[in-house]
Amino acid sequence: MYSITVLQPGMYTTIQDGGRFGYQRFGVPVAGAMDPFAYRLSNLLAGNPPGAAALELTATGPTLRFEQNVVFALAGADFSAKLDGISLRPNSAHFAPAGSVLSMGGAVGGFRSYLAVYGGLDGQQVMGSRSTYVKAGLGGYQGRPLQKGDRLCLLSPSQGMPTMPAGLPARYLLQENLPECYRNPSTAREAVVRVLLGAQQEYFSKQGLDRFFQESYTVTGESDRMGYRLQGPRVDRAIGMEGNILSDGVAFGSIQIPDNGQPIVMMADRQTTGGYPKLGAVITADLPVMAQLRAGEKLRFLPVTLEQAHKALREQQAFFHSLEETFCAASEPQKREFKILLGAEEYTVEVFSYPQTGEKKGASIG
Repeated sequence: MYSITVLQPGMYTTIQDGGRFGYQRFGVPVAGAMDPFAYRLSNLLAGNPPGAAALELTATGPTLRFEQNVVFALAGADFSAKLDGISLRPNSAHFAPAGSVLSMGGAVGGFRSYLAVYGGLDGQQVMGSRSTYVKAGLGGYQGRPLQKGDRLCLLSPSQGMPTMPAGLPARYLLQENLPECYRNPSTAREAVVRVLLGAQQEYFSKQGLDRFFQESYTVTGESDRMGYRLQGPRVDRAIGMEGNILSDGVAFGSIQIPDNGQPIVMMADRQTTGGYPKLGAVITADLPVMAQLRAGEKLRFLPVTLEQAHKALREQQAFFHSLEETFCAASEPQKREFKILLGAEEYTVEVFSYPQTGEKKGASIG
């Protein structure tokens, strides 16, 4: 049974999960969420495991009708979401009764957001992943972006869910509590993206590398889920170095420098191998910052060491572990007992209060 009807699809809405790993040697791209941070946060807020499939929203959000009671969460750029006309707090879990309509506008303070639904979205599973890879028509909903009239199903339908599950109302995150580099990076004059130089850095001149790190670049309109083409100072090659290398693997965040000297940052739908030399790579912790940039926005690159890259990733993991502990604690009810005398009968009433929510449920025992 389907759970969600697409009334309007938005600009480019697809089903994505953590990606299709293990098949690049066969020429199959990984795909998956462009912004791993917002994707993981949406599932955590919705009460899902980290790898559950969710909707990736780009530029403008969809309009959806929930055909059954559901709990959902949005994380990432603010799409001015409204449920039956009532504005929703971003980065939080929400209960939607059957028949309610979720509408969204254009992205503010970023470019992408993720909508996770309690129970996880169903979709075509290919090579262990439900991620949509549009160029090959793999995964997701018929291997393509959503269209008007599409009907989505959940992996764990919850038709009997009468209200918000206990503890989920406490799942929200204020903007000021996000790590600093994820607080609306595109509203800043220039985003800062950290880079780890790679094994092919010797292909480029010292002057070219200096310009790459000292000056800013602009995201061009030729950017998509496969890669971000940038415009800015030319990165010249070292004397005697050719423009092609023996093709090797392409990682998420790899920075290729083609013959025109303009960087290309490879993203979620990147090809599996490439023959242009790679200056280095955007560190894993900053891939979300890159994914939230749109055409016309500027960024600067900052060189870091491997130790600094590892430290940034550990801090990001610690942030999520802290959230998990907080949400888990908020899901545990605090119990108080009261004695009530009715006539000759004495009853014990247990009142359960969920932290941060005020939600109470009572059970009487004779």
